[in-house]
Amino acid sequence: MKGLLLLPLLLAACKLWPPVQRQVCLWEEFEDGDGWKNRWVESKHSPDYGKFQLTAGKFYADKEKAKGLQTSEVAKLYALSTRFKPFSNENESLVVQLSVKHEQGIDCGGGYVKLFPDTLNQEDMHSESEYYIMFGPDICGFGNNKVQVILHYQGKYHGNNKTIECRINKDTHLYTLVIRPNATYEVKIVNQQMAAGDLEDDWDFLPPKKIKDPYAQKPRKWDEHLQIEDPEDEKPEDWDDFEYIPDPEAKKPDDWNEAMDGKWEEPLIPNPKYKGQWKPRIIDNPNYQGEWIHPEIDNPKYKPDPTICHDYNISVLGLDLWQVKSGSIFDNFLITNDKEFAEEVGNKTWGIRKDLEKQWRELYEEMEKRKQEEEAEKKKEMEEEGEDEIWGIEAGSEEDTAEELGNDRPMKEDDAERAFLAKHDCRVDQKNEP
Repeated sequence: MKGLLLLPLLLAACKLWPPVQRQVCLWEEFEDGDGWKNRWVESKHSPDYGKFQLTAGKFYADKEKAKGLQTSEVAKLYALSTRFKPFSNENESLVVQLSVKHEQGIDCGGGYVKLFPDTLNQEDMHSESEYYIMFGPDICGFGNNKVQVILHYQGKYHGNNKTIECRINKDTHLYTLVIRPNATYEVKIVNQQMAAGDLEDDWDFLPPKKIKDPYAQKPRKWDEHLQIEDPEDEKPEDWDDFEYIPDPEAKKPDDWNEAMDGKWEEPLIPNPKYKGQWKPRIIDNPNYQGEWIHPEIDNPKYKPDPTICHDYNISVLGLDLWQVKSGSIFDNFLITNDKEFAEEVGNKTWGIRKDLEKQWRELYEEMEKRKQEEEAEKKKEMEEEGEDEIWGIEAGSEEDTAEELGNDRPMKEDDAERAFLAKHDCRVDQKNEP
């Protein structure tokens, strides 16, 4: 009966707060060939920006579906962006998702995106252009690999205090950021949660809620020594703590002249009874009061802000980054208000291809290793032949035989490679797509 009475209230609540409708502001998978060039704008702020190319890279599970934007020039800044219908996360969740594949084995460079307001001039986008959010992997040398989550608040940029390590191998990885209107967040890598919590706690947007009481002081007699020397312990009477003693067998030389040589003193020798420096034993301090903790009070400068990271007119997604070694591929861009939908999209794109891509990456690396070994062997043989020519060694009929074998070698190498690829059913490209 009670449940029946509550039913009208629940129905009324549904009318007042209808379920949030899914919004997909941006969904880019580059499946229409060169059509992406009509949607993405290259910045003209600098004539020296690097170029992006559409390619699936050197290894992939599906050549067409794996195509994305790849950095193509070494040691370059890149500035490319695409516009979508303005979106506000004041009363909606904001979900940003992308896949990144550092197939070149990146050592220093960004793999992140930026979200800009609709006022951005895309042809003039550059590193100083004001943005709302920067999100994605950032790699700079060994041990400095993290997911950047930089948020704009009241005219300043704030980096996340939690260190979130990014993936650094050559496979494709999916990165997802969720910012909710109640000022909570979540970061996922390959659809697994890596960090979550309150924006206020993990970013320094606001002054701290608590501060140390400026009028509190540790009492002068506060004892925070856990252990002390035993005041009742005494050094034994036979304890000898002189490391050196005068040599008892030494005698003053007969010709020693104190007027000229000064007072004669016995030379020192190691003390055979030396026991080391005596110290009283250590005991637990009976007066130990523990470590003194500075009392805290409410910070009078702290004021909660329920509008933290409520951004208005989010309208541009940009790749504004620097890379030393090019080759990163960006794909599967998604901006929505539906976390579950983003996870579903990730599983249907990156998720169904990741295992096969990994297998082909391993086969590609094995082929590259074989190729390098063969080239090294060939170089060694050429160096040895060069040494023979320097010393004037004539191979005679053996040289002719070697030439015949050399002519036959390409055919055997091609046969071996075809057999290797047939065995592994591998369709790996040796070069990037043009």
